[in-house]
Amino acid sequence: MTEELTPAEAYAAARRRAAEEATALAPFRALYDFDLDPFQIEACQALEAGKGVLVAAPTGSGKTIVGEFAVHLALEQGRKCFYTTPIKALSNQKYADLVKRYGADRVGLLTGDNSVNSEAPVVVMTTEVLRNMLYAGSQSLRGLGYVVMDEVHYLSDRFRGAVWEEVIIHLSDSVTLVSLSATVSNAEEFGDWLDTVRGDTEVIVSESRPVPLWQHVLAGRRIYDLFEEETDHGGRGSGRREVNPDLVRLARMENSRPMGGRDRRRGREADRERERRQRSRIWTPGRPEVIERLDAEGLLPAITFIFSRAGCEAAVQQCLYAGLRLNDEEGRARVREIVEERTASIPTEDLHVLGYYEWLEGLERGIAAHHAGMLPTFKEVVEELFVRGLVKAVFATETLALGINMPARSVVLEKLVKWNGEQHADITPGEYTQLTGRAGRRGIDVEGHAVVLWQRGMDPGHLAGLAGTRTYPLRSSFKPSYNMAVNLVDQFGRHRSRELLETSFAQFQADRSVVGISRQVQRNEEGLDGYREGMTCHLGDFEEYARLRRELKDRETELAKQGAAQRRVAAATSLERLKPGDVIHVPTGKFAGLALVLDPGLPAGRANGHRGFEHQDGPRPLVLTAERQVKRLASIDFPVPVEPLERMRIPKSFNPRSPQSRRDLASALRTKAGHIAPERHRKQRSAAADDREIARLRTALRAHPCHGCDEREDHARWAERYHRLQRDTRQLERRIEGRTNTIARTFDRIVALLTEMDYLRADEVTEHGKRLARLYGELDLLASECLRDGVWEGLNPAELAACVSALVYESRQADDAVAPKLPSGRAKAALGEMVRIWGRLDALEEEFRINQAEGVGQREPDLGFAWAAYQWASDKGLDEVLREAEMPAGDFVRWCKQVIDVLGQIAAAAPRENSTVAKNARKAVDALLRGVVAYSSVG
Repeated sequence: MTEELTPAEAYAAARRRAAEEATALAPFRALYDFDLDPFQIEACQALEAGKGVLVAAPTGSGKTIVGEFAVHLALEQGRKCFYTTPIKALSNQKYADLVKRYGADRVGLLTGDNSVNSEAPVVVMTTEVLRNMLYAGSQSLRGLGYVVMDEVHYLSDRFRGAVWEEVIIHLSDSVTLVSLSATVSNAEEFGDWLDTVRGDTEVIVSESRPVPLWQHVLAGRRIYDLFEEETDHGGRGSGRREVNPDLVRLARMENSRPMGGRDRRRGREADRERERRQRSRIWTPGRPEVIERLDAEGLLPAITFIFSRAGCEAAVQQCLYAGLRLNDEEGRARVREIVEERTASIPTEDLHVLGYYEWLEGLERGIAAHHAGMLPTFKEVVEELFVRGLVKAVFATETLALGINMPARSVVLEKLVKWNGEQHADITPGEYTQLTGRAGRRGIDVEGHAVVLWQRGMDPGHLAGLAGTRTYPLRSSFKPSYNMAVNLVDQFGRHRSRELLETSFAQFQADRSVVGISRQVQRNEEGLDGYREGMTCHLGDFEEYARLRRELKDRETELAKQGAAQRRVAAATSLERLKPGDVIHVPTGKFAGLALVLDPGLPAGRANGHRGFEHQDGPRPLVLTAERQVKRLASIDFPVPVEPLERMRIPKSFNPRSPQSRRDLASALRTKAGHIAPERHRKQRSAAADDREIARLRTALRAHPCHGCDEREDHARWAERYHRLQRDTRQLERRIEGRTNTIARTFDRIVALLTEMDYLRADEVTEHGKRLARLYGELDLLASECLRDGVWEGLNPAELAACVSALVYESRQADDAVAPKLPSGRAKAALGEMVRIWGRLDALEEEFRINQAEGVGQREPDLGFAWAAYQWASDKGLDEVLREAEMPAGDFVRWCKQVIDVLGQIAAAAPRENSTVAKNARKAVDALLRGVVAYSSVG
């Protein structure tokens, strides 16, 4: 029975309801068939109050509702809203969602590929498109009231993150910013920065998952819970969670060593028996076995993350060969119907090349791969079928974790190690959170499941650390670029541009890190005052005396190093003179004594015709010792020069692997030279004895008043501490200097180079600079120089496409891969000229201290896609182009679209008079935009 309200309480409640109904949030909430979470309501209320918001919440928690409320407010107020996303697929998805709600006449789309209703009040776009609009001063920005930045944590992306900061800094103050981020551990720091550059910003952090996440390990036939008692279900609850003792026992059992004992045979048999028992319980299940197990447990649909494209494709094939079928006949028919409808525009002759029939067979059975190498249309079909429940097992690379709305009941991780481009490295807690965040569908699943496959050597404690940690800090990757510099100077002048860059999140973070270092410097300076007092001497200036002592010690150390280096050179020179058959005495080390040289082991290029073992770090002779051992020695075994004592003939039949051969030759060695005593190496006179500087310093020391002080060594100890602390303090001060104004200093160097090249003249942007301002991309300056020098004049559209491909393409293969095939004639000459211009720019960048390692500057153009672009633009068939390019269809389409994007920029930037480049760039776009490249998910 509910308690009756007093008249006063009833009146207050009615007032509250009336106030809520008068807000824009009330009708917005009515659009949804579920109630909003507290964090969503809090963020929407802040937006309606006119504040900017930063919402940091786990994947799948529904933070995009806050972005949709910004759209709702903009339409209600008669203003515009731009909804930005990091990737085109997300833009397409969000466009479809908003069209469904508000109608096609009120929603537009702008990506590199598509322009649909671009003047609509609500436009979905990639972040780069908005950045370009801001620099171009586009008329579309008029009336803009809200900008939603979805997946704003992309700001950390090494290659593209700077774009997010550019947009945040350059948006008009009248625009309200809605930033949506994954859970990051420094959301408050990011919010403080937004507060500084955008004004009043509310930070709303939600760390609870809408669907609880259970963590498991699949070993053998059994699915183990990772934690003994998951009180907070993978969230950030305060409840302490212990690792499942069964898993700890499994790991201990697997790592246990074979038994010792007197009866070795019995021990080995027992060990084998134990291993058999153990293996009957612990193994890594195969991929089809994992899917069958998940199906039996009711844990499908599932996404299995495999950190390789080939691995994803292989997984699908393995499931097909195993006869897995996850769809009934009705499901199969529905899949075929959807697939045929979505792929109707693909020419029949291309279907076989694209692996369509194998792909369709997998889909009909409810199994698919998802990775960047797939045709975009194929990926979109997989996403659609997965959401509809017609595909139940997807094998994906980690790119699927980045924003695409494809939640599953379960997520499977095959391994906790992935290739990061340089080496195999453990995945981080942040990556683990991102990947497993897909598990658990809101409104469908009661709970989500993260399943890690058991691997040999797995440490359950390490896995528990990954699952229980939520450290995912947002780190700025902002760096000024040439294009950014000319655009900023054109709009604001150099001085104001410099000030703007100082407001970047990168500089904000650098300045914050300086605060702690500054405090340490202050503490050190207080310590230095104390040490200075401790070394004060009544006889004179002990600081000066301590400096003389240090100079003497440094000079003696320097001469000792020089002597050691000279001895090493002399020893290496003597080793280089050795020949097979020389009998030597090894002076030191494990194999000291008499030895016969079998192979001098000279470094590469210095073998004097001898086909010996080659080394890069000096001679490494292979010797036979008098004790019958064949060993390769190193320079460390020869601290002094070595001279042959005798020579011996090495029999042609000598085999270093034969004990008998070694025994016979070692016996002959002892007979031949065993009686010869090695010549003792005479110790040379020390260089310090004759050094004038050392003599001067010793004289000055003896003459100094403090030399006669009774407490001299006491003072010296304080002086040494003073010197060490002073050295540490100077290092800290250099770190502060290095972190302060770093962005502005890089900007100054870029501006100096652009001034040298006549792109800028003080605050004026030259004609060359105005052209550079229209070229966006990693190789913006190289593209501008090619236009300036007329490198592409006279090329036909296919040849121009080949040249422009070098500006965007980056090979996935190693640098030492085979030389790429290139089109002949004018295109080849133009590509060669592009590489020469890059060499000139590279030298200029070195001169102006613009460092590519810091993410600034021009990388070398990659010619690996030139032949494929040329062939496709020359109207060659897809089969022929893909076969010769040895490239997956998805990669081919992606690179073609990037080439099309840059060709569009070149068409806009190229000279209009006495030039064919602009016209041919447009023709090249038309030549490339056909067949698989032209298929698009949005009209």
